[in-house]
Amino acid sequence: MHDCKIAPSTYYAHKKRLAAPSARTLRDTGLKPLIEEVFTTNFRVYGARKVWRELNRQGHGVARCTVERLMRELGLAGAVRGKKVITTVPEPAAPRAPDRLERDFVATAPNRT
Repeated sequence: MHDCKIAPSTYYAHKKRLAAPSARTLRDTGLKPLIEEVFTTNFRVYGARKVWRELNRQGHGVARCTVERLMRELGLAGAVRGKKVITTVPEPAAPRAPDRLERDFVATAPNRT
């Protein structure tokens, strides 16, 4: 029909996955409420590293990358400390440089405009 070659093992693996969710999916559904609980009990400021450490302290053996992935899926992010560094503040009343090219940046040859 589609001229695609699919290995029989791939077909049967896919068919088997449709019947039951994967182990990762099952573990993720169990971990998401725990991550949300740790995040909210700590005033919604913990990032992935602190949530991961707290979960391991509570006895839930989980990888940090898993916590990072699940927090991204849940839309959770820790508090960011500090300020954004602003290096240049333009003066609104300052005159702008004149437009000598009149917004025409196409040159006929190198070093001509």
